[in-house]
Amino acid sequence: MFAIVGLGNPGKQYSGTRHNVGFDTIDYLAERNNVNLTKMKYNAVYGETHIGGQKAILVKPLTYMNRSGESILQIYNYYKMPASNIIVIYDDIDIDLGVLRIRPKGSAGSHNGMKSVIYHLQDDKFPRIRIGIGRNEGNQDLADYVLGRFNKEEREIIDDTIERAAKAVEMIITDGANKAMNAYNG
Repeated sequence: MFAIVGLGNPGKQYSGTRHNVGFDTIDYLAERNNVNLTKMKYNAVYGETHIGGQKAILVKPLTYMNRSGESILQIYNYYKMPASNIIVIYDDIDIDLGVLRIRPKGSAGSHNGMKSVIYHLQDDKFPRIRIGIGRNEGNQDLADYVLGRFNKEEREIIDDTIERAAKAVEMIITDGANKAMNAYNG
């Protein structure tokens, strides 16, 4: 079984923001796999499906970004799955807009949501898909930047990237993270 977790912030005021591309990817996967994200448990909204013959849950934590690990820990403990079967999708300001970076394990970098996940799981050996949102070029505060929305041109790029991220999730499940890295990184 796999848990596919998109990081983001709940609430309409955060919908469509740079920080919520993880949530957007879960929404896209749900639509692609005909899943209703209507179940509430684990401090998350989620839905169940099968991807590549494997049971999978699509998860959007409701704990807000900086406490995402609390929700993921509940799922991890309930399903008794290995950390390596948790796939986390999130935004990254240190990657150019629209670029994907898939890794089978690693540090949180500067991302507070990932710091929470690693802290709560006490493990960093799980695949992650980082979606490049680009760096703030102006003097805008970092929080304002990541909680801001994409312009029309950026949104088109991100929508394509979200689709590729969803396909990368499916490939991680069916063929492993290394194959997905070769196919989708860059």
